[in-house]
Amino acid sequence: MAETFDVVVIGAGPAGENAGARAAAGGLKVALVEHELLGGECSYWACMPSKALLHPGETLWLAKHTPGVRELIQGPLKADAVLKHRDQMVSGYDDRSQVKWAEGAKLTVVRGKGRLTGPRKVAVTGKDGKVREMEAKQAVVIATGSTPRLPDIAGLKDSRPWDNREGTGAKAVPGRLVVLGGGVEAVELAQAWRELGSEVTLVQRGPRVLKRFEPFVSEQVAEALRDSGVRVLLETQATKVQRSGAQGEYTITLTGGDTLRADALLVAMGRTARTDDLGLDTVGLKPGATIEVDDQLRATGVDGGWLYACGDANGRNMLTHMGKYQARLLGDVLLGKPAKAWADAKATPQVIFTHPQVGSVGLTEDQARKAGVPVKTVQYELGDVAGASVMGKDLKGTAKLVVDEQRRVIVGATFTGPGVGEMIHAATIAVAGEVPLDTLWHAVPSYPTVSEVWLRLLEAYGL
Repeated sequence: MAETFDVVVIGAGPAGENAGARAAAGGLKVALVEHELLGGECSYWACMPSKALLHPGETLWLAKHTPGVRELIQGPLKADAVLKHRDQMVSGYDDRSQVKWAEGAKLTVVRGKGRLTGPRKVAVTGKDGKVREMEAKQAVVIATGSTPRLPDIAGLKDSRPWDNREGTGAKAVPGRLVVLGGGVEAVELAQAWRELGSEVTLVQRGPRVLKRFEPFVSEQVAEALRDSGVRVLLETQATKVQRSGAQGEYTITLTGGDTLRADALLVAMGRTARTDDLGLDTVGLKPGATIEVDDQLRATGVDGGWLYACGDANGRNMLTHMGKYQARLLGDVLLGKPAKAWADAKATPQVIFTHPQVGSVGLTEDQARKAGVPVKTVQYELGDVAGASVMGKDLKGTAKLVVDEQRRVIVGATFTGPGVGEMIHAATIAVAGEVPLDTLWHAVPSYPTVSEVWLRLLEAYGL
């Protein structure tokens, strides 16, 4: 006989945990299915370990800009101490504390690989091969996340390159590291491993890194990478990869015939939804594709309205905090509350933890213009704000607002500079809340803080 639950959640990463916990808090009986570690990619192989690797380098960088401190600095980072701290941040890849939390949240934790076998039906295969049959009276939630995309480059797959898991979890610093890609994961890990002592080369096929952001972001981060000692190759592609033995040296052939040699090769060229082995075909959906959902996170094209997907699996917005946002709303939907996910398209914040940091929310100028928004932009240099001079000497950065002139509200904001990740939420509130500029004029920033840049931006706008 199949076990019966109100809700079965397949995938216990940040999205699955949040959807399940919110539903359970409202009184529903919820099973949380996971075949790896509870907490998922973010907790063990992405967000948390990468920031543990990046923060020491950022701290050293800020110290070098601080008179009275920089004179005391001797030598580079202690890589072994950083890696030890990284291991502590991921709890030694042990999820017992996560399981304890889940059980305290009234979730039934089920270990194994979950697959749909029909409408509202899930089979979970454990490591011992035994199958546990389940039936959901109300809903099945797919929250299986995403998997790294491996481009079609000759010899790449057979060379067994690093993906984000090895890129955040390596036990030793590689002597030479080549990074393929120019997105967030690529620039963060390139800088992190360079600060830890590796000779790093970043290979980006396009004309700039971080192409989805404002152009000044690309320029400043590329400059920061080079200042860190990273060799940045733009408009360059890998055409062939060879490796001498299972643990041997990589030889990467580039467009034009040049070659790079490396001890480790990290591929950071995007991700795809992890839906290939979920039994989606049993309910009329295509395995391996993102699960299209409506604004209540309900899968479209499935009769009965019982299948939902949140986080990377639905492809709406592949960021951990946006997956958690969707999950919270989905929990409310399952409890019969009115809820609609709209921040995915309107007010998505993101922080890149390089030094300098990058914080953004909403639309870039280019995106706003393409969307037909009547745009006016204002820009101000962060280094000209009194708060930045207090933080350290010669610290720089840029702040930019994208304003809808017709409605006189901010539709996008981007900041670069030290610690701007902690500033972006103010912009997120302004964008999500559609706060009129005339109202923001009365939101007075404290002096002397870097946040005073808001006053300067509004003055530059004309207030």
